[in-house]
Amino acid sequence: MSAGPARPAAARNHGPMRAMVLERAGEPLRPAELADPEPGAGQMLLKVRACGVCRTDLHILDGELTEPKLPLVPGHQIVATVAGAGEGAERFAPGQRVGVPWLGWTDGTCRYCASGRENLCDEARFTGYDIDGGYAEYAVADERFCFPIPDGYPDLQAAPLLCAGLIGYRALRLVGEAERIGFYGFGASAHILCQVAVHQGRRVFAFTREGDEETQAFARQLGAEWAGASTEAPPEELDGAIVFAAVGPLMPQALRVSARGARVISAGIHMSDIPSFPYEILWEERVLGSVANLTRADGEEFLALAPEVAVRTEVTTYPLERANEALEDLRTGAFRGAAVLEIAA
Repeated sequence: MSAGPARPAAARNHGPMRAMVLERAGEPLRPAELADPEPGAGQMLLKVRACGVCRTDLHILDGELTEPKLPLVPGHQIVATVAGAGEGAERFAPGQRVGVPWLGWTDGTCRYCASGRENLCDEARFTGYDIDGGYAEYAVADERFCFPIPDGYPDLQAAPLLCAGLIGYRALRLVGEAERIGFYGFGASAHILCQVAVHQGRRVFAFTREGDEETQAFARQLGAEWAGASTEAPPEELDGAIVFAAVGPLMPQALRVSARGARVISAGIHMSDIPSFPYEILWEERVLGSVANLTRADGEEFLALAPEVAVRTEVTTYPLERANEALEDLRTGAFRGAAVLEIAA
């Protein structure tokens, strides 16, 4: 539904915008002052209020995703308000709160887009990778790839829904009707998807780092009926599993504790090598699979579901200038739930 054209961005009189910039892989982000971005045709200028910190950002920083635009403003879980618009952009009203996800643009014409699989688009462009993202005071985004933020979610709590939630939800759909579902790695995505799965009547088994009793207790608080180390066998076979941790050996580990016909899905964009394993643990129609990106339909469906489930996101907040600290805390598992940069009040 059109909300009328957004007004052009008002002139700012307080100088350049603050941003955190990746100059080259393997180096920390650099604080910078940049000119405000200008929206092109079909794009909106957004005043960023919060931006989630994702493990994908770490993979970009570490050079494991090898083709980002450089220099780059990372960040793809953006909560913002509309500050202006380019020619033809009229989907959202000035001041309206919107969310920007990882998928930032598709060609709309390739065989994947034509068959409802725009997440696999040949020419897809991604926020915070091909397109400057939300580790900054302002950003631009294609209005077609933005979502209204559900009422009832403050900015900081809404940010993790836009990747941890959306891509996790796509992974949950790929495990089918699994009743007994295992989550390997109980971080930003799993803590959201645990609540969704329990709401759907599934039984959740949570797997964490060895000895991480705090996270295991957190999983049980959110409805998991069992929680233990990723090296442990659950008390019952799994009908499906989602591997959120970027640890290849967890894929065959999940297969070993899965029932016939189970689906084991990797929810990450990058993973260490999966070691060889005997065919017998794959046999009996078990399936290994992966998730790639998201579609706009995924986003619309999940963001309608989240308020119905009453999904609660637990966040640890950092100011923009401490983005490097947030990334390192994510790497070491120093917090539970999700990390979010607070950029504007």
